[in-house]
Amino acid sequence: MDTKKLRQKILDLAIRGKLVPQDPNDEPASVLLERIRAEKERLIKEGKIKRSKKSASDTPHYENEVPFEVPDSWECCQVSDIFELNPKNDVPDDTQSGFIPMAYVDDGFGYSHSFETRVWGEIRKGYSHFQNGDIGIAKISPCFENRKSTIFHDLPNGIGAGTTELTVLRGLCVNTKFYLYLFQSEWYIFEGTKEFKGVVGQQRVNKEIFTTLLIPLPPIEEQNRIVTEIKKWFALINTLETAKEDLQTSITQAKSKILDLAIHGKLVPQDPNDEPSIELLKRINPKFTPCDNAHYENVSSNWTVCKVKDVFRINPKTKANDNMDAGFIPMSNIQDSFKNSISFEPRTWGSIKKGYTHFEDGDIVVAKISPCLENRKSAVIDGLPNGIGAGTTELNVFRSEYVHPLYGLFFFKSDYFISQCVGTFNGVVGQQRVSTKIIEDMVFPVPPRPEQERIINKVNELFQILDDISANL
Repeated sequence: MDTKKLRQKILDLAIRGKLVPQDPNDEPASVLLERIRAEKERLIKEGKIKRSKKSASDTPHYENEVPFEVPDSWECCQVSDIFELNPKNDVPDDTQSGFIPMAYVDDGFGYSHSFETRVWGEIRKGYSHFQNGDIGIAKISPCFENRKSTIFHDLPNGIGAGTTELTVLRGLCVNTKFYLYLFQSEWYIFEGTKEFKGVVGQQRVNKEIFTTLLIPLPPIEEQNRIVTEIKKWFALINTLETAKEDLQTSITQAKSKILDLAIHGKLVPQDPNDEPSIELLKRINPKFTPCDNAHYENVSSNWTVCKVKDVFRINPKTKANDNMDAGFIPMSNIQDSFKNSISFEPRTWGSIKKGYTHFEDGDIVVAKISPCLENRKSAVIDGLPNGIGAGTTELNVFRSEYVHPLYGLFFFKSDYFISQCVGTFNGVVGQQRVSTKIIEDMVFPVPPRPEQERIINKVNELFQILDDISANL
C-alpha cells in the first residue's frame, strides 16, 4: 500500500468538499468571507496589517474560480483575502523566543517542528517572523515539493523567527490546520511548481502562490469537520505505516533466520547419497585437514567444518593486459541488505589495476569497513567486461573451488559472520574495519556440493516470497 498516495487522495477529497458531508445549517462561507473582510479592515485601520497591493483583477494569471468544483456553500477567494503575508513581531529584545532554521521543519504531511531558544534581539533582524498559529511554507525547491511546512506551536512566549526561505501566513478567522492541509495537497504543490523562478538549485515558487492564487473557502464549521476527519484518517495511516515498518523488520529477521538455518544444515534435508564434502575437499587438495568442530554446532556427518582460509583464496590478484576492458566498482555500486546486486563503470584494466582491490566473475566481495559490513554490502561478482574488475579497497575478496559463490555469500551475509566481525573492529571512529586475519580464522561449514545447490534454491525461493510480501506493503 502506498500510504503517501493515500494521504494525497484524502487531501484531494478534502479541498473539493468530498471528504465530509455538507450541513445545510452551517453558516455560508459568504458570510464568513464578509466577516474576514471586516476583521481585515479593522486591523488595517489600527495599523496592525497593511492593505494588499494586488487584487484578482490585477493578476489574470489565475482564473476567477479554483480549477475544480466545490460545494455551493463554499466561496472562492485569494490567499491574501484570508491571510496576512509575512507579518512582523514587535516585542522587547530580551523576550525569550524560538529560532527555527529550515532543517528544523519536518517534511511530509503534518506540522511538526523543533526550535532553539533565543532572545528576540538576536533573531529579529534578517529572519522571517512568526507566532504560534501561523503557517510556515518553504518557498524554495525541493523543500516546497517535499512539503516542508508547519503550523508554529509551543514557541517561547508564542513568538519566533527563522529562515527567510519560509513564507509565513497568518490566518484571519479561518482554521489554519485546514489550510495547511490544502497547502500540502497535490493541487497546491502543482500550482506552486508551475512557474519556478531562479537558477537550478535555488529555484523559488512564484510569490503569487502565497497572495493572489484563488483557493476555496468552506464554512468554518465544515473546515473544522474536515480537519477532524483528516486527523482520523491520518492516524489510521500512521498505524498502517507502523505496522508496515514492523512487518519489514519481521521480514529482515526472517531472512536472517533463513541464512542461519542454511549455514547450520537445518534448512533443507540431508541426502545420505550425497558425496561427503570432505571427499571434494581432499580431491582438490589431498593435504586438506578439517578443523576442530568444537566451536560450531553439530552438523551432518556429510558436512566438513574448516576455516575460511582453508576453502577460499582471499584477495587474489588479477593479471591482464592494460588495454583490456574491465569493470570498476566503488562501494556505492554494491547494494546492501540481503540483495545480491552490483553495477560497474567501464574502465581499461591499466587505469584501475593499481591502488584498488582486484576481483573476477564468480568472486564474493564483502565490505570490511563499518557500517557497510553490518549493512551487508556484499555480492557475487558477475557480468564484468572480460570477467575482470577492480574497486574500493574497503572490500575483501573470496574465491573458492570448493564452495558455490552463492552459498558463500549467504555465509558472509549471515548474522553469525557479522557478529564475529563487529566485536573485533579496529581503527578510529568512522573508519573502523575488521582485520582480514580475523576472517581467515573463522569457522566455515562446507556442505556437500549437491546440498549447497539445494540450500541456494531454497533460500532464493523463500527470499522471493518475502520480497513479494515486501513489495505489496
